[in-house]
Order: sequence, then C-alpha cells, then structure tokens
Amino acid sequence: MVSQTEPEQEISEFASGNLALVLATKQRGTEVTVRFRNGNEARFTHDDYSTIKRGDVILVGNNGWVKVPKSAWQEHPVVYVVRRVLPGRLLVEAGSITKTVPYSGEEELLPGYTIEYFEISEKVTVLAEAPIRALDHRDSYQDLASQFEINFEEPLGLERFGGYKSVVQRANEILRLQLDQQDSIKAIGARPIRGVIFSGPPGTGKTMLAQIIASLSQAKFFVISGPQIVSKWLGESEEILRSIFEAASKAPKAIIFFDEIDSVASRRSEDTHEASNRLVAQLLTLMDGTNKDEGNVVVVAATNRIKEIDPALMRPGRFDWEIAFDLPDLDDRYEILHRNGASIASVGDLPYELVAEETEGWSGAELGAIWTESMICALRHGARAVSSDDFIEGLERAAVNREQKRKGSSNAD
Repeated sequence: MVSQTEPEQEISEFASGNLALVLATKQRGTEVTVRFRNGNEARFTHDDYSTIKRGDVILVGNNGWVKVPKSAWQEHPVVYVVRRVLPGRLLVEAGSITKTVPYSGEEELLPGYTIEYFEISEKVTVLAEAPIRALDHRDSYQDLASQFEINFEEPLGLERFGGYKSVVQRANEILRLQLDQQDSIKAIGARPIRGVIFSGPPGTGKTMLAQIIASLSQAKFFVISGPQIVSKWLGESEEILRSIFEAASKAPKAIIFFDEIDSVASRRSEDTHEASNRLVAQLLTLMDGTNKDEGNVVVVAATNRIKEIDPALMRPGRFDWEIAFDLPDLDDRYEILHRNGASIASVGDLPYELVAEETEGWSGAELGAIWTESMICALRHGARAVSSDDFIEGLERAAVNREQKRKGSSNAD
C-alpha cells in the first residue's frame, strides 16, 4: 500500500524515489498499476487514486507518491504489428506477446501494418503497410551474434566468487572438463555435455560463475536474456538464435548462456502462443544439431522456475545436468561479504560475523548491496573508508530497500 503525499509536500522530498508510469487504474480509482523505468510492474492500493489516470507519471518514494510532469518520463516507442483493429483499441503483436492498446482512430490502420506506438501519448506512427523485419538483409546477420557476445576486458578468476564451494567445484568440473578436454572425451567415446541448468533464486551468482568459467577456459561467451530474445520484430527470434549458435559453433570453445530461460522455453500447450512454440522448437533443433558430436559448445541456462521449463529440453542430450544455487548459508554469506569488500577501503575491524548472522535468506546480490550502502554512508560524512558504523548502517539501509522491493513484487503478483 502506498499513500499519496499531502499537497504541501515538495517533489524534492522524493529525490531518491522511483519514476513510474501509470498503466491502469481500477476499483473506482483505489488500485493503480504502474511500470518503473527498469521494466518492473507493480500494483498499489489506496483509499483514493482518483487524481491520477492512465498515462500519468508519478514519483514513488518512502513516504508515498507524488504526481510529476509527463516530461519526466523518457518515452520510447514500441514496435508492433497490428493484428486486428477493434473499436477504440488495437490487437497488436510484438514477438511472442499479443496485447491490446488504446487507439484513437486518427491514424487509418489495417491488419498487418507495422507501427510505432507511444504508451503515454498513445500516438501511432505507421512504419510499413506490411509486417517488416529488422533484419531484412542477410548481411545484417553477420554482426548479429556479436551483440550478444561478452568480451572480458581482463581475465576473471574464481577469487571473484564468494561462497558456494560445492557448487563452484561441480560447475567448474562439468563445464571446464567439456570445454578443455574435448579430444579426451572423444577418445573415451563419451557423449559430449551439451547443456547444463543453473537453478536457484535470482542474485545467487549464476551468471557470474558462468562468466568466470568461460574466462578460465578462454571460451567465447554469449549471453541471451529470455525477455530480450523475444524480438520486438515479428518472427526474428528464431533467426537470432540461429545466428548465435552458428557463431558459437565456429569457435574452438563457447558457452551460450540463457538467463531466465523459463520466460521463452516454458511448457508448451494448446494455449501457448504460436511464436513461443516456434521459439522452443527452434532451440530444440539447435541443441540437437549444432556441432552435436564436437563438444565445443555448451549451453548453460539459468532459471528460478525449473518446473516451468518445457520437458522436451530436459531430455537426454539436451540439458542433462542441473546445478542448484540455493540461498547462501552462514559460512557462504560470511565469505561473500569478505570477497565483495576486498577492494573497498575500510578502517578498523568490521562486524562480518554479525552482518552474516543478520542476513539469513539474503542472496549474494543483496549482500553486495550492503557494501554499496556502506560506501554511501561513509562518503556522506566525508570519510574515505568504510567504518564499522557505516557497515551497520549500510546493512540497515539495504534491509529497508530489500523489503520495499519484496513488497513491490508481492503487490505486482
């Protein structure tokens, strides 16, 4: 629940708040759905939200919210293909997503048109009178995979990764064995390791560990965000996947890392969108066919909802292996705090044990936020090193922020 500010409260009081775009209001104005700039959505309830409407911009702070000029929200158009023109609305498609958006009727539209749509102004611009693709020419695909490749500026080592000793040992064993000993695996006659699932809550270091192992093996590293691969351009997600797998197959060693794979490879059913089914089918084909017997490409997929992944991906020869990243235990938290603070100037003995004990249930990313808050506390009073008091205050501030995020996620659900 978020309360509205009193009229005399100034926007400056909310300088540390988050801008949000109002997507909808319901229940006679007592419920509002908003989208923050990072793409997350949340739903708030209050006695009266009648002063705001869809398209308004608000600044949400610890003490409530305040309406701000729409110009505060930097608006970017979304590319859609029109599927149907309805009274006052458009049925549109972007990748595997189909939705309706308000439509004034000022611009004459027909099914199949490709448009740019502005969510605040509801302005529509026609790009073409037919579905178009961002990559109409084969030349465009040559550089496509490079957009998903991460080049490490300096080598990464396991000293950057705190805690999770058994997880690190297992992942290092499976992935590096496959990448670094391809000839030995062939000589033995064993089937190459094609896919590994990293399962566990967000913020537990799944992406970081995959990056470190790629760096240690001197392997190319491609990162694909689940929501990102669902292209805003009609029908291109499958071709993006093909381009990435093709580029990886030409490298001596490569890891293709899928973040949030459950968002694009969920269980198929009669109700699943056709584009989603095509994307899953394409991924299955690529895992079965791309250098299948060479073993130079390993696909690693991260998820916190493993039961929602299409069962076909879990069959032998695809994602055969699962490594679970649970929330860090006490010893892990202590080590993570130490590793995160290794490069940060501090003074005196910091209460690592106390902070580790007070953060049961926290992820590695949430523990890292304690150091960020601690540095802010130190800089605020002119210090150049983090003290014990700064560390404790950093914990308290990180705990407040963590609770706010959890409440926002709960409201969004």
